Amino acid sequence: MTDQESDIESETEQTTEPNGDGSTPTIAVTGAAGYIGSRVIVEFQEAHPDWEIVAIDNQYRGQVDSVGEVEIQHVDIRNRDRLEDALAGADVVCHLAAISGVDDCEENADLAYEVNVTGTNNVAWFCRKTGAALAFPFSMAVLGDPQSFPITADQPRDPLNWYGRTKLLGERAIETFADGAFPAHLFLKSNLYGEHVVDGTTVSKPTVINFFVNRALAGETLTVYEPGTQARNFVHVKDVARVYVRSAERLLEQLASGETGTETFEIASEEDMSVMEVAEIVREVAHEEREIDVDVELVENPRSAETMVEEFGVDISAAGERLGWAPSESVNESVRHLLTPKSDS
Repeated sequence: MTDQESDIESETEQTTEPNGDGSTPTIAVTGAAGYIGSRVIVEFQEAHPDWEIVAIDNQYRGQVDSVGEVEIQHVDIRNRDRLEDALAGADVVCHLAAISGVDDCEENADLAYEVNVTGTNNVAWFCRKTGAALAFPFSMAVLGDPQSFPITADQPRDPLNWYGRTKLLGERAIETFADGAFPAHLFLKSNLYGEHVVDGTTVSKPTVINFFVNRALAGETLTVYEPGTQARNFVHVKDVARVYVRSAERLLEQLASGETGTETFEIASEEDMSVMEVAEIVREVAHEEREIDVDVELVENPRSAETMVEEFGVDISAAGERLGWAPSESVNESVRHLLTPKSDS
C-alpha cells in the first residue's frame, strides 16, 4: 500500500460514522456469491467488522455459500416479495447480481432481460420505497464503440450488444427511481481480471487475462483475436471491490444529509494495453516463473462488432476526488502472482 493510500485509509476510518441516528449500518449485497460480490463482503468485513452484512444470491454463477460468518441467503432478485423481505432494514444496497458478459447474455437473452432489467428495477423500487441508498455497476459495453479518450461517464450511450443494452436499461431505471427518493452511485467499470480467495476457495472468472493465464498453465497456445492491437482498460477485482466500501461510506453520509439522485463514477486503472501486449506478458511470465513455453497466435475474430481502438484511457479522477479511491493492483504483478507456483508464494 502506498503512503497516499494509507492516508486515505486513515482519513476514512476517522471520518466515517454510523447512521445519522447512531445505529450500526446494515449493508446488503446482491450477487454475493459471485466473482465481485464475494470479494465486496470480504472488504466490508475487513474495513467495518461491526457493520451488519446481508448477502443474497440465487447461485446461478455462485462460487461460495458463505463469506466468513455471513451466510448467503438463496434469493432471486426477480422475485420481488422475497427480495424485499431479504433486504428489509438495509441502509445501503450494493446491487451486483447480474447476467454478465456478452456471450452469456446472447445465449440467455430472456434470462438476461429478467435479471438485468426486471431484477434491477425490483432493487431500485425497493430503494425508492424505503429510502435505502444504492450502489450499482454497469459495463463500458453501454458506450458501444467509444470515439474519444479518455473515457468519461458522460459520453453517449450506444451499446453494440444485448449485454450492454440490458445494463443501460438498468442505469436509466436507477436514475429515474433515485430522483428525489434516495442517493445512488453508478459505476462505469472497465475489464476485470485477477482472482481472490474466500475462506480457502479461489474465486475467479474467465476474463481475458485469466483466460490467458489458464491456457499458459495448460501449455496451450494463447489465441488473440485479430488484429491484436485492440486496446482495453484492465482493473483488478480487488480494486473494484474496494470501491464499494468507499461508496457505502459516502452514501451513508448522503443519507444523513438527505441527498438524493445519482452520481456516476468511472472505475478503471491506468493500464490500457492491447490484447497482444497482455498475451506477451503472460507468455514471458510463464517462462520465467514456470519454465513453460507457449506460443501466441492471432486468430479470426468472431466478434465483428468488437471495439478496435488502439487506446482505451479512462478518466478516474472523480472516484479519487469524491470517494478517495484509487487502483493499486497491476497486470504484470497479478499475472506473476497467478503463475507463481503456490508452494513458493
